[in-house]
Amino acid sequence: MVATEPLTPERIVRLEDDAVVVLDQRRLPDEEVELRLTTVEDVAEAIRSLAVRGAPAIGITAAYAYALAAQRGEELDAAYSTLVTARPTAVNLRWALDALRLEPSAERAQRLHAEEVDRCVRMATHGADLFVPRSRPLTHCNAGALATGGYGTALGVVRAAWERGLVETVWVGETRPLLQGGRLTAWELEQLGIPHAVIADSAAASLMAHGEVDCVVVGADRIVANGDTANKIGTYALAVLAHHHSVPLYVVAPTSTVDHATSTGAGIPIEQRQGDEVTARFPAHNPAFDVTPSALVTAIVTEEGVHRPPYETSLPR
Repeated sequence: MVATEPLTPERIVRLEDDAVVVLDQRRLPDEEVELRLTTVEDVAEAIRSLAVRGAPAIGITAAYAYALAAQRGEELDAAYSTLVTARPTAVNLRWALDALRLEPSAERAQRLHAEEVDRCVRMATHGADLFVPRSRPLTHCNAGALATGGYGTALGVVRAAWERGLVETVWVGETRPLLQGGRLTAWELEQLGIPHAVIADSAAASLMAHGEVDCVVVGADRIVANGDTANKIGTYALAVLAHHHSVPLYVVAPTSTVDHATSTGAGIPIEQRQGDEVTARFPAHNPAFDVTPSALVTAIVTEEGVHRPPYETSLPR
């Protein structure tokens, strides 16, 4: 497998003089297409439609949009309201916009972007310590550079472990219905030259039963005070399988994803998406996320370190 140039933060999202420029994740891996988003509503729609996705990445992109609105002298309360409601589950969106409210400038948005990438690199170092030689991690959805504005959370840990010579291959859950794993994670691993194989989501149980999965590594869109974790739909099922087969489940996310104001996962709003993402013909129920109870989470990795239960006391504030 031949590696190409890893994704840089600027390729994923950046602020130019008159636009927020994003790599359209809906078109990957077949085409690399940039979108020039010139209004707050353009950015909100790009977030809603998953042209840009991943909790840290949507926060960064919204911060750039808010900075652009401030630069133009637009009504900032309206800009905030439009952006903060674009997707309800990821807490990073509100966190990033609140940071820009205090300092509404392009320089602050760019610092926020750089800080998020730095958090990813730091948590990758901590998370790689959990791997053993010849590890075969299983991932779900996409928690790489695309989802974080650069480097990655769960996939950043895999990348750091690979660079230490600890990864044999990566199992990539395809992640129905939009295939963020089969399209985006597989593409990122290909770019990095890391051996991998895409699997149907339903194949995870069989792999675990045959002892072919050494750990499950996932990102998060929101982690609440007790350690309950919202992530892409299907994560909860993987957590139950991992628990049954004594496979550790590691959640990797920056502290900007930790929501101490919400006590348990019951308080996390779950985004409901259009049924035509699942099927064009029949009625469909299409929640974008599910909540994994903290009892099924072996450890949570942030840029501050590896946190073990009880998460009420171990998660950083």
